[in-house]
Amino acid sequence: MNNDYVLRLYDEYAQDVFRFACSYLNSYHDAQDIVHNLFLKLLKNNYRISDGKEKSYILKMTANLCKDFLKSGVKQNEKPFEILPESENRVSDRFEKSELLCALENLPGEYRTVIHLHFYEDLTVKETARVLKLTQSCVSMRLTRAKSMLKELLKEDENEKQI
Repeated sequence: MNNDYVLRLYDEYAQDVFRFACSYLNSYHDAQDIVHNLFLKLLKNNYRISDGKEKSYILKMTANLCKDFLKSGVKQNEKPFEILPESENRVSDRFEKSELLCALENLPGEYRTVIHLHFYEDLTVKETARVLKLTQSCVSMRLTRAKSMLKELLKEDENEKQI
């Protein structure tokens, strides 16, 4: 693959890859690593991607890189940082997360991933199944269960606010 083509793919799909990796790994920094690794891999290897299939191909590569990352045991060897002193300038303190985003973060990974691909990346059930190497019925079931879990989590949040 030539550099210009990979740069065009990066410009077009880097945000999609990042969001998908974030939902898959539930980690901002690990998702950044996945984005960098994916596009470096595209630069180094001579992949052939069919026209019109770029997004699906790249998201499938992302899923595979995320799976490899989780299998590698890197996460198991991580030690948490000591609690940092509170800072008034931290970005996370300045922005409040939406209830839906918080509920999504509380879903198990396999449900968070199908929700992300289906609703945020606008992939069909068939495309989502292909990216995740699952059957269509499995994806449909996970979507149904994820929506049910989200409904319950959002209902719990609403009940807590009323108290």
